[in-house]
Amino acid sequence: MFCYQCEQTAKGTGCTVQGVCGKQPDVAALQDLLIYSLMGLSQVAVEGRKHGVTDSDVNVFTVKASFSTLTNVDFDADRFVELIGQAVEKRDQLKAKVKNAGGNLASLNKAAHFIPEKTMEGLLTQAEAVGLKSYPADNPDILSLKHTVLFGIKGVSAYADHAQILGQEDDSVYAYVHEGLAALQRTDMDTAQWVDMALKCGGAAVKAMELLDRGNTETYGHPVPTQVPLGHKKGKAILISGHDLQDLDALLKQAEGKGINIYTHGEMLPTHGYPKLKQYGHFYGHYGTAWQNQIKEFPNFPGPILMTTNCIQRPKNEYKDTIFTSGLVGWPGVTHIADQNFKPLIDAALAMPGFEDDADKGEVTVGFAHNAVLGVADKVIEAVKGKAIRHFFLVAGCDGAKPGRNYYTEFVEKVPEDCVVLTLACGKFRFFDKKLGDIGGIPRLLDVGQCNDAYSAIQIASALANAFGMGVNELPLSLIISWYEQKAVCVLLALLHLGMKGIRLGPSLPAFLTPNVLDTLVKNFDIKPIGTADEDLRAILG
Repeated sequence: MFCYQCEQTAKGTGCTVQGVCGKQPDVAALQDLLIYSLMGLSQVAVEGRKHGVTDSDVNVFTVKASFSTLTNVDFDADRFVELIGQAVEKRDQLKAKVKNAGGNLASLNKAAHFIPEKTMEGLLTQAEAVGLKSYPADNPDILSLKHTVLFGIKGVSAYADHAQILGQEDDSVYAYVHEGLAALQRTDMDTAQWVDMALKCGGAAVKAMELLDRGNTETYGHPVPTQVPLGHKKGKAILISGHDLQDLDALLKQAEGKGINIYTHGEMLPTHGYPKLKQYGHFYGHYGTAWQNQIKEFPNFPGPILMTTNCIQRPKNEYKDTIFTSGLVGWPGVTHIADQNFKPLIDAALAMPGFEDDADKGEVTVGFAHNAVLGVADKVIEAVKGKAIRHFFLVAGCDGAKPGRNYYTEFVEKVPEDCVVLTLACGKFRFFDKKLGDIGGIPRLLDVGQCNDAYSAIQIASALANAFGMGVNELPLSLIISWYEQKAVCVLLALLHLGMKGIRLGPSLPAFLTPNVLDTLVKNFDIKPIGTADEDLRAILG
C-alpha cells in the first residue's frame, strides 16, 4: 500500500505497511481500485455532459463513493467491493445513454472499460496497478498536483454528500468532481493547467460548503449564541460524534421521552446552536476535549457512542461493543445502522449504567456563524474603527495526535487582549474552553462552527471587507490553519480560489506537495508554514 493523504502519514512521507489511522492494506488497495473505477465512470459522465446527458443517480453515487475513501470513514473491505461493483454497473448504464446521444466512447481511457475481478484476491491484484503512484505524469510536480486535486475532490465530495442529504444540490459541483476525477488519467495537461484545476477544485468547495450551509440553516435554523455545559447529568446517556446533523436530529426524536440525555463530541459541538435541535430538552451538553484524546475518553463514557461520518481512528477492540456507526462510516465488528433506525443504540443506552451523578465542568459558547456575527456587524466595525479591536485571527482546521499541535493552544493564549479569535472545526478543541473575555461585549473567542463553516468565516470576512471598502487581504485578519485530512485540503483550495493570501499552515506541510508546487503556492499566495507562536505573532502584529 501507499497512502499519504493525511497529515499524520508515517514518517511524514507515506504509510506503506498499514495506515497510521488503522487502515489495513487490503482496504487501502480497494479504496485505490474504487477511485480508479470512479475515474472511468467520470470519463463517461464528462462525455455525457458534452451531449446533454446527466444522471442524478451517478452524480450522487460519485460523491458518496469518493467520500467513503476519505480518512477515518470506512474500514470495511466488503463494502468497498460492493462500491466497486456499483461504480462499474452505473458506468455501463451511463455508457448506453451517452452512446444513444452520439457520444464518443471509443476515445475514453482504459479506466472507462475496467472490469473488476470476481474474487477478493483478484481485486487486490488489480489494485496493485492503479495506486497513487500509477497516475500518468510527466514529472513529479504534475503527479503532486494530481494528488492535490484528488484529495481536494474527496473533501468536496464529503460536503456535497452532506448537502445532498439535506436536499441541496448544484450540478456544477458534480460536473467538477467528474471533470477532476476523469482528468487524473490525462497526459495532455501541463503544470499550469493542473494548478488551475486545483484552484477550480477550490471553487467547487466554496459552492459545496454554500449548499451545506443552506441545507443546515434552512432545515435547523441559523445558529444562535448558546452556552453548552461540559459536565454531565445523572442518568442514561448517548454520545454522538462526527458531523451529521440529520443523524443527530433523528436520534433526538427517537430518544425523546426515554430518559436518555444526548451528549455531543468533536465536531458535533456546534449543533447546540441550531434552534430546531436545541429545542430538545434531553439534548444536554458536550463530552470530551481534543481529537487526540478520543481513544482515551470513549471507554470512560457510560453509554453507547454513535459515530457519524469521519471522526476517529479505528476503535480498539475492548470497546467495540459500545460503538455504533451510521451513514458511510464502517468498521469490521462494529454495529452499523444504515437506515437511521436507532433502536439498537437506544436499547444499548438503556442497558448501560449512565452517569451516576451530576458534574459541573463549566461551559462554552457556540453559535457564532455568519448570521449571528453579521447581526452585530455594526458593533464590530465600530470597535475596529475605534481601535478597540486591533486584529482578527482565524485559528481553525483539524486536530490530530501528532506532536506539534500545541502551537495552536499557545498561539491563542498569547493573542493580545485587543484581538479577536474566530475558530471552527475540530482544531478548536485545543483551546475551545479558554476564557478570553470580551471587547465591548464582543467575545474574544468566537466559535463559528464545523469545518464546513469555513463558508461562514468567508462570509464574515467578505462582509467586513465590504464595510471597510477594502479587499479581504487588506483586512486586519490573519489565517492560522491546521490540517489533518482531505476536507482541510478542499477548504485550503477554497481559500486560495478566493485569493486569500498569507495563510500560515501547519503543523507540517502536506507530504504530497513537491518543493516546486510549494514554491508556486508561496509565490502566488504567500502561503507559509507555521513557526513558533511568538515568532508568528510578532511577524503579524509587528
